Amino acid sequence: MDDNPDNPDGRAPSDGPAPSDGLDQRAELSEFLRTRRARLQPEDVGIASMGRHRRVPGLRREELAQLAGVSVAYYTRLEQGNGRNVSAEVLDAIARALRLSETEHAHLTHLAKPKQQRKRHRAPRRQQARVALQQLVDSMEGVPAYIGGPRSDILAWNRMAAALFGDWGAMPAGERNWARLTFLNPDYRELFRDWEQKASDMVSYLRLYAGQHPDDPELSALVGELSVKSEEFRKLWATHDVKEKGHGVKRMRHPLVGELTLAYETLHLPDDDGQFLSVYHAEPGSPSAEALRLLASWGADAIRAGSEAPR
Repeated sequence: MDDNPDNPDGRAPSDGPAPSDGLDQRAELSEFLRTRRARLQPEDVGIASMGRHRRVPGLRREELAQLAGVSVAYYTRLEQGNGRNVSAEVLDAIARALRLSETEHAHLTHLAKPKQQRKRHRAPRRQQARVALQQLVDSMEGVPAYIGGPRSDILAWNRMAAALFGDWGAMPAGERNWARLTFLNPDYRELFRDWEQKASDMVSYLRLYAGQHPDDPELSALVGELSVKSEEFRKLWATHDVKEKGHGVKRMRHPLVGELTLAYETLHLPDDDGQFLSVYHAEPGSPSAEALRLLASWGADAIRAGSEAPR
């Protein structure tokens, strides 16, 4: 029997949590599985398509259940958020059938919480960077570097990071958060030439953290605030995509030095409760390397210009 694509679980549709709501673990599991199933086409897994008579986007539940080697009733209960007794072996089979990435597989495990899973992660309290970490980023002259927290808070940074991204020290502490800056501060929309990718990566990282810490009240408040204030955040949050912080390239347009293409590396700090170090650097001898050198030589003037000039 076909699923109803508009309301597969008999629940009222929603674009995201209300500002005061926590993150409902059952709803998170249900929506994650539904969105992963919807992105797979029958031909992707060797199933003959029903053509234009097919009413549901992606795979049907019974097709996914057959691929995973479980009963339709069992999979339906799981997709409705009932993962209390699911085993790791079944989750592995479903992950293979859905062609989940390693990060998505881990996220599914956190949401379903099988018997083999470790005890629930403790949500980090409001954090500060250790003095030694601040000294470390200060010593990294010539490259922008900062310490981030698990909810995308900006905890510590060096002079070059302030020259590149703006004077974070002049902001209230609550605004020093990458998610808020990305979606609520128009300067950052101008700073990042690939803003849409930056925004998608930001939400995918928060989704991953939410799967590990669904009861974190500060995360719930952040998600609620952004869901109310930003339609773009609300739509991205509803996709249920997850992504780990890693490495890549960012293209930026700085008010003083113009276009930059910078590679970044994210190094997780295992002894610091979800904190990470991010460092940006340019290819040696490139125009972007010269632009960073100019920012370093301008010092405080570059920091002031970065926070005051329109981007």
